[in-house]
Amino acid sequence: VHFDLPLVTVPAGTGNDFVRALGWNPEKPLEPLWAAINNSAENVDLGNVDGEYFGAIASTGFDSIVNERANRMKWPKGPAKYNVAMALELPKFKPIEYSFTIDGKAFKREAMLIAAGNGKSYGGGMLVCPDADLTDGLLDLMILNPVSKREFIRIFPSVYEGKHIEHPQVEIVKAKEITIEAAAICYADGERIGPMPAHITVLEGALKTWRN
Repeated sequence: VHFDLPLVTVPAGTGNDFVRALGWNPEKPLEPLWAAINNSAENVDLGNVDGEYFGAIASTGFDSIVNERANRMKWPKGPAKYNVAMALELPKFKPIEYSFTIDGKAFKREAMLIAAGNGKSYGGGMLVCPDADLTDGLLDLMILNPVSKREFIRIFPSVYEGKHIEHPQVEIVKAKEITIEAAAICYADGERIGPMPAHITVLEGALKTWRN
């Protein structure tokens, strides 16, 4: 699947993480429009989860539970609501049993958080998949294996710089096709996809757009 009509991304969402992945500053919404007038579009990858396209991240686990809470909250506005929702949900969270099939290889694992990244960030700049590349034809699968809640709180701030991937309980796998089964919910780019299982793929060069 490829889209022939180029798309201009304008920062009008809550986190604007696909805009960030394309190199644009969410505080400067006119810059992508000027680029569309003056420059040629280029092809970037898209993710697809169960028929729904995403630009940045598809995820499940603790972050999806946080999303469920954040989407019900009327205050605070913007990215801060994710931090408040996390503080409310973490005390009762337990690791989830997952079954994975990654490019044909099957295994089971308990995990706290799983993110399949076409882009680098979600939640308004949390670099959960800091090495993801919109043009490599691959997804970066980040798996956070179980850690104590105290350890989770300790390493959480490092996600804003992408340094959490240095932790021994964090795994990164590059893949083209991922199936995940669990008693959990899947989100993509902040939108609820629904209960697992989830089948996640990358569509190489599927979208024409403008990058900074």
